[in-house]
Amino acid sequence: MQILPFYLVCDESGSMIGSNIDAMNQALPELHHEISTNPTVADKTRFCLIGFSDDAKVLQPLVDLSDIDSLPALAGGGLTAYGEAFRALLRCIDADVAALKGQGHEVYRPVAFFLSDGIPTDAGWEQAHKELVEARYGPKIIAFGIGEADPGTISQVANFRAFMQQDASVSPAQALREFAASLTRSIVRSASSIPGDGSGGFALAVDETVPGFSTVSLDKL
Repeated sequence: MQILPFYLVCDESGSMIGSNIDAMNQALPELHHEISTNPTVADKTRFCLIGFSDDAKVLQPLVDLSDIDSLPALAGGGLTAYGEAFRALLRCIDADVAALKGQGHEVYRPVAFFLSDGIPTDAGWEQAHKELVEARYGPKIIAFGIGEADPGTISQVANFRAFMQQDASVSPAQALREFAASLTRSIVRSASSIPGDGSGGFALAVDETVPGFSTVSLDKL
């Protein structure tokens, strides 16, 4: 079977405490329901949730969402260590792809949705990011920034598409709901484009525009 792994790497730092974390925790069950009740999508995709602050934790190891009843909740606290997030993601991808291949699956390049509301607080995160994107199974990264996140940093994190919360007229909580909806649409549309005949080709279907966000150019230096 052809499998497309998706990873949600979500900022859980102290600045996310309150309405931001609440918005994500309200959105995750909707994402789970949308994917798990669609057999075609659930069969072709796997989902992993990683939270990061001072360190990074795999909150939900890679799974067929139809095999679990719910996703774990996010919790806020601590700093914003981007490097820890990228190192955890790389470890997960290496192990997950090997396991899926060992089960006889054909595996598409992983897709990571990265979300942060602040600037990285750790030195050297760029090296961890470089090792991630240059790895054998380096993922396609779609990065979203809200709140105090820096557009230049968000564009540096992304290698496929980047978005920044548009302006103060959209609250971070509203933007997060749109982010979660965009993630869900991306999983559904991408899975639907995977051919059923095993021919291999498919198109990663990620929104070009997301309500409440502006698109950040990846070409600016």
